Amino acid sequence: MVLTRCGWLLLSAAFLSAGAEITITSEPAQPAEGDNVTLAVQGLSGELLAYNWYAGPTLSLSYLVASYIVSTGDETPGPAHTGREAVRPDGSLNIQGALPGHSGTYILQTLNRQFQTEVGYGHLQVYEILAQPVVMTNSTALVERRDTLRLICSSPSPAEVRWFFNGDTLPIAVRLGLSPDGRVLTRHGIRREEAGAYQCEVWNPVSVSRSEPINLTVYFGPERVAILQDSTARTGCTIKVDFNTSFTLWCVSQSCPEPEYMWAFNGRALKNGQDHLNISSMTAAQEGTYTCIAKNPKTLLSGSASVVVKLSAAVVAMTIVPVPTRPMEGQDVTLTVHGYPKDLLVYAWYRGPASEPNRLLSQLPSGNWIAGPAHTGREVGFANCSLLVQKLNLTDAGRYTLKTVTLQGKTEMLEVELQVAPLE
Repeated sequence: MVLTRCGWLLLSAAFLSAGAEITITSEPAQPAEGDNVTLAVQGLSGELLAYNWYAGPTLSLSYLVASYIVSTGDETPGPAHTGREAVRPDGSLNIQGALPGHSGTYILQTLNRQFQTEVGYGHLQVYEILAQPVVMTNSTALVERRDTLRLICSSPSPAEVRWFFNGDTLPIAVRLGLSPDGRVLTRHGIRREEAGAYQCEVWNPVSVSRSEPINLTVYFGPERVAILQDSTARTGCTIKVDFNTSFTLWCVSQSCPEPEYMWAFNGRALKNGQDHLNISSMTAAQEGTYTCIAKNPKTLLSGSASVVVKLSAAVVAMTIVPVPTRPMEGQDVTLTVHGYPKDLLVYAWYRGPASEPNRLLSQLPSGNWIAGPAHTGREVGFANCSLLVQKLNLTDAGRYTLKTVTLQGKTEMLEVELQVAPLE
């Protein structure tokens, strides 16, 4: 009997077997687009006359990929043939350079010499090599607590989506604003801590691609506007300055971007748009209230701080005396301070010049002292500014610097040279 394609299809409709045990698996199991794929067949039984391959959910002529006659090796393409498929003698189907469009359900139908048919089902998923996604946003500069952030991960391909913030996985609090498909990130009332670089990543089992970062700026402030003198906050205080001396007031705040500054003296605006105000040759004419006003041009918010500046009275000279005067290695020594300021606010001891890396300790207005970077665990501070150094060693010899700051903002530094005698 000679089989024709139409005759074979009619026979298959009449003799469909219900006990099919044919299985179809993809090789490779997770192919990428462009791979050569084989839909391998297991469980074929008996002497077979022909195969039909379908790319679709049913045995419909419109889904027919190809018919294959085993005895002759003749293959007849069907309506669903794309030019890439070929049936092998063992019943497997080869797809050269598979594309994502080849994904779906595949059915193999066999015909044996008893004109009985069996069918097997399989599924093929061809994964796309993903193009780089792009993050789109409603704005890259937003005002804190006022504006809403909306980020969209734009990708032409169906894929899973992950978000990254400053190179790390998105924090949980931000993930709460993700859409169900993960492609849209929305944050109402954006916060300053959410400013940074955002990226999205699309992935499937064979491909991953991450977008270029998009940088978000969050404007806020000004907050905590304060006036400093010599790095010490003076807001709301009275600063006493020696006659004919100069000093500088600094205006600081927490703000993004940097605010615009304006200074006023006794309620009258000064021609100064900087973050600091220099006052030279202090006289009675400079006594009064100095006010700094900071305004953020993006948030349109502003804040201010004021200090009172007055002339100070004469100050008793301060001295430092080591006790004992020439201590020996292993002994304790106290760098005793005489004439320290009675209106003392804070003080700090340094091992060498007065720079932060050399700071041994400093006393807070509360009366407690805190250790600095150079603290060895053997130094103790006292309320009268004196410094105790315990269990001296030869390396403790050298220069020590005391820095004091008064309630009026006056800063004074004094040095002492410590000598340590070696053990006999």
